[in-house]
Amino acid sequence: MKALVYTAPESLAYREEPAPVVPPGECLVRVEAVGICGSDMHAYLGHDERRPAPLILGHEAAGVVVEGPGTGRRVTVNPLATCGHCRACKAGRNNLCPERQILSMAPRQGAFAEYIAIPPENLVEMPDHVSFEKACLAEPLACGWHAMQLGARALDVPLTGARCLVVGGGAIGLGAALALSVNGATDICISEANQRRIPALKSAGRFKIVSPDDINTENPGGYDLVIDGVGFSQTRAASSRSARPGGVIVHIGLGDASGGLDIRRMTLQEITFIGAYTYTPVDFRDTAAAIFDGRLGALDWAEIRSLDDGAEAFADIKGGRAAAPKIVLKP
Repeated sequence: MKALVYTAPESLAYREEPAPVVPPGECLVRVEAVGICGSDMHAYLGHDERRPAPLILGHEAAGVVVEGPGTGRRVTVNPLATCGHCRACKAGRNNLCPERQILSMAPRQGAFAEYIAIPPENLVEMPDHVSFEKACLAEPLACGWHAMQLGARALDVPLTGARCLVVGGGAIGLGAALALSVNGATDICISEANQRRIPALKSAGRFKIVSPDDINTENPGGYDLVIDGVGFSQTRAASSRSARPGGVIVHIGLGDASGGLDIRRMTLQEITFIGAYTYTPVDFRDTAAAIFDGRLGALDWAEIRSLDDGAEAFADIKGGRAAAPKIVLKP
């Protein structure tokens, strides 16, 4: 099969690779669309020790089952395969399973390829009227949906009355904003540094779009809920400054590993900090359902390219030349 292979930092090769070996009981899915995630970029830059080269990256996929249970179904893919029987899985928090595996991390090759192997319970059937390009957005949007759910449960006010700040206008941040909106929040601000993204963010929903400089010059402590979809030290600093006394910060970005949080302010002002990793199976299915029935909007803000153009797409994202919140590749 053809695949886009991460071979070394900032190096990708479009080449022939062996098709995945399908374990007993799993499905072979022909990939029809796959998004480029921030974690793919992290690996591409050589910053993710969990993803050593050579490796097929990519985990935001949708396609058609061609072998195994449900052959012929059009599906969007939850890439997080878990044991199903540990304490976390039994509690519905499969994303915390100690044996979790995810597409694009050994031993599972990723979805920048013509085919992937995945358990059938990870597949959500999609209706015929939904395109693969939209369905593959379920994975990044589910990350934002999960962050919204964690934040809403921790808030001391309902979402309908909460002032919300989302840091980052990529697909995860935009997904969080869309999830907030569909679950009742009306006061939603997105902080985004890349001016090329602003038109897409404005078209996606009724959000206030500001720059990080605008947030830094505001009086501190104005937001009930802050969701950091970027995860760099600068965005953590902005988040810990922006949350009001008694407010909530949900941190889902994985930009870098340290620095930024104002621990003293967060302690003195009893600001709740929550780490958020991926999503639960329920979050994923709920997000997919919201895509399928149109509650998350037109979802027409992704840029579509072919898989053999993937190396250039990564270079464009790194160079700040990509205007869309998401680039979707088609094998």
